[in-house]
Amino acid sequence: MAGRGLEDYARLAREGLDSVPAEFLATEERLWAGNRRILDRTALRPGDGDLPGPPGTAAKILGHTWPAPLLVGSLAGLVRPEGELAVVRASGAAGLPVVVSAFTGRTFAELASAAEGPLWLRTHLFRDRGTARWLVSRAADAGFEAVVLAVGPQRHVRLAPGAVPVNLAEDIPIRHFRGGGPLADLGGYGPFADPRALLDDTVDWAGVGRLRSISALPLFVAGVRTPMDAVRALAEGADGIVADDLGALPGIAASVAGRCPVLLRGGIRRGADILVSLAHGADAVLLDRPVLDGLLVAAREGVTEVLEELVSELRAALALTGTGSAADAGPELLRTTAPAPTGAADGTAERAPEGDLRRSDLHTSVSDPVLDTMNFLNEVTHRYPDAISFAPGRPYDGFFDTEEIITHVRTYLDHLARQGDSPQAIRTAMYQYGPTAGQIREIIADSLRDDENIDIPAESIVVTVGAQEAMLLVLRALITGPDDVLLVSSPCYVGITGAARLLDIGLSAVGERDSGLHCADLEAAILAERARGRRPRALYVVPDHSNPSGTTMDARTRAELLDLAARHDLLIVEDSPYRMVSPGPRLPSLKSLDHARRVVHLGSFSKTIFPGARVGFVVADQRVVDDTGRTGLLAAELAKIKSMVTVNTSSLSQAAVAGALLAARGRISERNAEAADYYGKALRTTLRSLDHHLPAERREALGVRWNEPTGGFFLTVQVPFRADNEALTRSAQEFGVIWTPMSYFYPQGGGDHTLRLSTSYLTDAQITEGTARLARFIEDRSAGTPGAAARP
Repeated sequence: MAGRGLEDYARLAREGLDSVPAEFLATEERLWAGNRRILDRTALRPGDGDLPGPPGTAAKILGHTWPAPLLVGSLAGLVRPEGELAVVRASGAAGLPVVVSAFTGRTFAELASAAEGPLWLRTHLFRDRGTARWLVSRAADAGFEAVVLAVGPQRHVRLAPGAVPVNLAEDIPIRHFRGGGPLADLGGYGPFADPRALLDDTVDWAGVGRLRSISALPLFVAGVRTPMDAVRALAEGADGIVADDLGALPGIAASVAGRCPVLLRGGIRRGADILVSLAHGADAVLLDRPVLDGLLVAAREGVTEVLEELVSELRAALALTGTGSAADAGPELLRTTAPAPTGAADGTAERAPEGDLRRSDLHTSVSDPVLDTMNFLNEVTHRYPDAISFAPGRPYDGFFDTEEIITHVRTYLDHLARQGDSPQAIRTAMYQYGPTAGQIREIIADSLRDDENIDIPAESIVVTVGAQEAMLLVLRALITGPDDVLLVSSPCYVGITGAARLLDIGLSAVGERDSGLHCADLEAAILAERARGRRPRALYVVPDHSNPSGTTMDARTRAELLDLAARHDLLIVEDSPYRMVSPGPRLPSLKSLDHARRVVHLGSFSKTIFPGARVGFVVADQRVVDDTGRTGLLAAELAKIKSMVTVNTSSLSQAAVAGALLAARGRISERNAEAADYYGKALRTTLRSLDHHLPAERREALGVRWNEPTGGFFLTVQVPFRADNEALTRSAQEFGVIWTPMSYFYPQGGGDHTLRLSTSYLTDAQITEGTARLARFIEDRSAGTPGAAARP
């Protein structure tokens, strides 16, 4: 096999799929698809001049120097007769550490006897707390040098086909679990085909501290998704971090600020990928798929050749960029490019049948999971029409009267006539395109002044095709290049995430706490982005009864947010579609408090007039100065972009909305008082019904809780099981109730154990029956989740 390159190994491994089910390798690729998208879109900047000598690839981690910034693994029941022993021997000969999974098919002693280099153990938070302690103790006795503890949902826990028994009580090839260990008798778990059945996949930071207290081995925490997670891991005693998300890596690295090593796992295929990862903030990377390719094709020899080729490619990438050593890699080496065509296992482009297009030749956003989430939800709703659906966040259409649309249009036409427009001018206003920025801006401005205390000139408004177009226009105008980043509170509305994906805009998620966004977390995210060389340009936030969490920002946080925006030269993109359809007094909008023009306000009449009108607007009164010193408004720049997109917003739709505003004398809050009362009642009915079917004592035993918003359309329910698409399908099919997985709304991961309920579209009877069905589903699903009663 001498002379084979990495592409050859990838191709030959795929050709040998008779011995390895294709589903296993396909799952591997899906798990790391996000990292691959980033790597495929990122190129290295060529350097200037020649280096005085060959670049250095050495890496120093926790006082140990390795020939390259590479770790191999984690290994878990790898195929071929030699399997893990072949990888351990080849990696040791290369001087590289090997990370061994707790679910290895060999005993720790067997692996240690074959190893020529360091071994690390990757373990988990098991439902039996003594299991991790026992495993770490046995690994230490065998001479392992570090522990990688995985926390949170274990998407990446898999064994190669055939490595997991039908029932561990009958036959345990995971051999070190024999002989009196905590997992020696697992009959109570019953037959299973997934090792995740043994794990506690909550993010139990106390578990990190417990393991730290009983082992002297260096401890790395894997499953870290956000900078806050990284800081928390360090506080619990971690010596290092392992990230799975390349997009979140720079923020994580900035948050630890050199206090510990940061490793990246997943998606690495080439030497250039290694350097890109280092430039994003990693100190080293973990290798899985290239090593598996080498093993499948040529056993130990294949692994050896793959590792040698990766180090050689890394050295070439360093030379290309003019970087003297791997330790010197930084973000200045990177630039974003259009993705290269992919498709073949070896990285070459496969040609589509004549007349067809390959998805890989289209913009990467069409393959983004964010754009698929609502399609899946709609598919489930269509497939189970008798299920009661808490998914659609749309207005209750019992308030709509078809004839009223005609009345609204007539009201607007009469208004034009009263202000002196001729019949020809009125006909033109209705039948022609009209001004790009909108023809009802004055009416909207009057309404904002009277109902929201937002006093701005009509010229600062652009009327849009719904709020979604408003998002696209604002992002396109504000984000000028790959170094600009959009901050979003997380969880967040998928519309802004999708818009950013369409425009190739980088996102940085600022995690909400139970009470919503905290300015301290936002400021930490701003500083982390600047540390990695990026400019935090704007923050998108829904301050009132947000979609999806239902939280409302308090008055103090609103004031702090405006002050923070001024201090950090940050714009705030405010989106508050639920203010006027929620009961009770309203807090001032951010825009009404904005005296420094820091807030770009998005508005929509979908909830307050009717969704079919598809009319929204942007308030953009920020001043823009051109190169000659002339000053204009940001709204005028947005109108230029709109002229190249939708040209204008439907004149007929604008007429209907304007007529409704005129009839209400601009006071949407008064017009929607009945609707707000209805939605408030629906929300309270849902909360009462949930409490009836899952009373406090029972939900505490199950580990179930929910928030209690004061308005809006949404609330969230935390459950002890994974609230994913599989659970949603079962809920619809077997229990007749539909909800939305909250994981849809976390742009950088999260929400795996939370579901969203929308209460706006249902009657009291549907809510009562729907929550009863939901409670039965939660009871059933929780009963199949060992340890649910012990969860927080």
